[in-house]
Amino acid sequence: MWYFGSIISAWVCYATLRTLPGSVWEWRIPCLLQAAPALIIGIIVLFIPNSPRWLVAKGRDAEAIDILSKYHANGRERDPLVYFTYGQIREALAIEREINQTTSYLTLFSTPGNLRRMRIVFALGFFSQWSGNGLISFYLDLVLENVGVSVPSTRALINGGIQIWCMFVAVTAALLVEKIGRRPIFLVSNAGMVVVFVFWTLTTALWTQNQNRPAANASIALMPIYFLAYSIAYTPLLVSYTIEILPYNIRAKGFSMMHLTIGIGITTNQFVNPIALKALEWKLYIVYCCWLVFELVYIFLYLVETKGKTLEETAALFDGKEVLQNIENGGNEAAHQSRHRYRGSFGNLDPPEDGYEEDDEPYGNGRSRRRRRAGVGVGVEEDMDIALSRRASSQSMGGMARPLSLSGYERGLGRKHSGLVTDSRESVDDGSIAKK
Repeated sequence: MWYFGSIISAWVCYATLRTLPGSVWEWRIPCLLQAAPALIIGIIVLFIPNSPRWLVAKGRDAEAIDILSKYHANGRERDPLVYFTYGQIREALAIEREINQTTSYLTLFSTPGNLRRMRIVFALGFFSQWSGNGLISFYLDLVLENVGVSVPSTRALINGGIQIWCMFVAVTAALLVEKIGRRPIFLVSNAGMVVVFVFWTLTTALWTQNQNRPAANASIALMPIYFLAYSIAYTPLLVSYTIEILPYNIRAKGFSMMHLTIGIGITTNQFVNPIALKALEWKLYIVYCCWLVFELVYIFLYLVETKGKTLEETAALFDGKEVLQNIENGGNEAAHQSRHRYRGSFGNLDPPEDGYEEDDEPYGNGRSRRRRRAGVGVGVEEDMDIALSRRASSQSMGGMARPLSLSGYERGLGRKHSGLVTDSRESVDDGSIAKK
């Protein structure tokens, strides 16, 4: 989508340069067109409903249920999908509260596995901006001028063609990621950028020193080849690879750190490159050649292949094989318990139709516990009843209703997952819970 916007911008600039040379509208029209989407979004956002997740977090459960039923179940508040989605939101919020109490930004560097992750995250953030792409993207006009392209509309035409080419390369590379793998794509990308920049330095130097026209033309021809090398890896994989290697409990914080490094890289490109380009001219490319060699070596030494692996298996690559073994043992134990429970309680029959199953564990005075199946809802019917009844009371009392607390749900929320069964709020089998 970034390239889609850049294509429109590039060709609008080309059109104004060709048709309105010397006019103030030559630059005003591109600026106004860039402001138009922001204005449209600012108007549309006024009509977008609040997120059910945000509403539940603020204790406005009845409003969240209204939105879920409207957009997920055609207005049916008692639809199973509404129960299921509402329960997912409640559980996710409870889990996030637990994680936020035990994790901080220091957690990103607290274990050897996290340190290995963060050295990749930081590197990719900087490499995505310091691989010469910032020089060419932000200051393409100066780069082209340095190789003899003096007509502004011609420079704009080259820029528009590059944007279309980059979009094609990025989409194609994204479709090949699962077939080729992450590590090979990154290695080919960085190696390609090294080769292109070496030749680019030579051709630009020949033009600057000797006014060699074929060398200048070669410099222009090398631009799409460079973007081919860059876009096959850093456009489709920068975000997705970062998400893959970060576990859930540090994913948001690690992802924000990657964006911090990107911001630092962009700032450097904007304020350092023009000064260096003016002072060093083509010699600045030598600096980038050396840096790109460092990037290639770093990627070769530290980038981890994640092709064909689950998130748990990817975590084991950083935290050790014992983590994967523990996950496998837990899965085997859960499967064994699930088979034992169903065979012991139901034989070869399906679980009860009312959404509960009898547990063989005693629950006070010899009474049995009942557990809700995950497919019916994670013990949220009672909470929904409370929320909806409070909404009705609120309407009859002039809108004054107390928000639904998460504490009761969180206290009863189970954390075990076994086969088709998910532990949730425990309830005594004494008829206190009506069948839905």
